[in-house]
Amino acid sequence: MSSDKAPNPTAASAASAINASIDTSSGARAVANANASLHPGVESSKGLNGLDKLVLHDPRGSSAEVYLYGAHVTSWKNDHGEELLFVSSKAIFKPPKAIRGGIPLCFPQFSNLGSLDAHGFARNRVWSIDTDPSPFPTNSPNKVSVDLILKPTEEDMKTWPYSYEFRLRVALGPGGDLTLISRIRNTNTDGKPFTFTFAYHTYFSVSDISEVRVEGLETLDYLDNMQNRKRCTEQGDAITFESEVDKIYLSTPTKIAILDHEKKRTFVIRKDGLPDAG
Repeated sequence: MSSDKAPNPTAASAASAINASIDTSSGARAVANANASLHPGVESSKGLNGLDKLVLHDPRGSSAEVYLYGAHVTSWKNDHGEELLFVSSKAIFKPPKAIRGGIPLCFPQFSNLGSLDAHGFARNRVWSIDTDPSPFPTNSPNKVSVDLILKPTEEDMKTWPYSYEFRLRVALGPGGDLTLISRIRNTNTDGKPFTFTFAYHTYFSVSDISEVRVEGLETLDYLDNMQNRKRCTEQGDAITFESEVDKIYLSTPTKIAILDHEKKRTFVIRKDGLPDAG
């Protein structure tokens, strides 16, 4: 989770990125108009309930699937075709309901940390393909990527009266690495700043939760949502799961690992610009 203050339009925008790798040791019109600008490894198609989606393909066999509704990554497969994200069998791919699972984008509010509905409204909006994206650090001939953009609607301005541009790049690397980069720019004409919270609310596909542990969060402070956000300090060498857990770890390192012993799989998460993790 990240909490940021967006500056005036002439200042640098707020930016954040997350990269996950795997170690086996107006939507329809927007798609049609932007096909010519899509990366050669990206194809547009219809998903569940006729929602528009984009599918990224790496020549080695890995893939990722992004719905324009919510800019929601709903699938990430390795070169063996194994699904690495979890999407609930009860997920409803029908607006205005948010898609349950995958990688929801929480903006401009994470959880109930504000006056808006939980997790904000970005995951409930139809995004457009960005045909004129800003330069991103993931520009590489070896990466397949797609750029999306969200701007506020008149309805959004009634509940959150700020003007912005939210740009998202989803990139798939040659080794199957998945990278998401977000840039949020204040476009208020009066230069009025705003504060927001943001998160990639990722659902990884794992085996029995008792066979999973998380490394990289040892000795850190966290807010325990099971105890009304009581501030505590992690005591274990690694995080394991024996009961329900809902925590926000503070000032986390740039690298966190999720180890799944049963599947003999490790997710390595690298991040920049997002100080907390939950």
